[in-house]
Amino acid sequence: MKGPPSPFKPAVETLAKGRGLFRVFTNVRSPTAFNPGGGGPTRFAFFGNPVVPILYAADTEQAAIAESLLHDIPEDGGVLPYDKYSDKVLALLTVTRDLRLAVYPTTVKWAEAAHGIGLDGLVWMSRLCNTAKAYVFFGDRCDNAFTQDASHARIFGSPADQIWLIDFCAPLHIDVLLQST
Repeated sequence: MKGPPSPFKPAVETLAKGRGLFRVFTNVRSPTAFNPGGGGPTRFAFFGNPVVPILYAADTEQAAIAESLLHDIPEDGGVLPYDKYSDKVLALLTVTRDLRLAVYPTTVKWAEAAHGIGLDGLVWMSRLCNTAKAYVFFGDRCDNAFTQDASHARIFGSPADQIWLIDFCAPLHIDVLLQST
């Protein structure tokens, strides 16, 4: 895939203070904690020395799920194993200050270029939920840029939220497994 142009002059979008965003994350982290660089590489992470921590979020809970739990499932459907969602939770976050984001949809090289010119993250349209935007934020630029809004959350390992997830995934032709295989 082609890298970013040089000099890098992306379209920039401002995400306003007070905006609500949804985040899916592993239940061992707090809702506003950035991934410090553990695990394998993702689309927009990891880069830098030291590694730049990241946080993914989206405009809707459906887009947050599409960009996290469902990201590796083909567009024509598939299976969501229990082990891929049982330790995940969804939280509603509130943006605490205006954030400047590059509008580009591809790879870690673009994230690194956006970081290099001082932006706070990137924004793109979700592949499976293409009516909502998804975001990645840079931890060294956005620390303390979010608070949790405790009015909404989901625990995907709980029966009620498993049923919600099954109902959400059914029209996408994704079968949600209810136990480990």
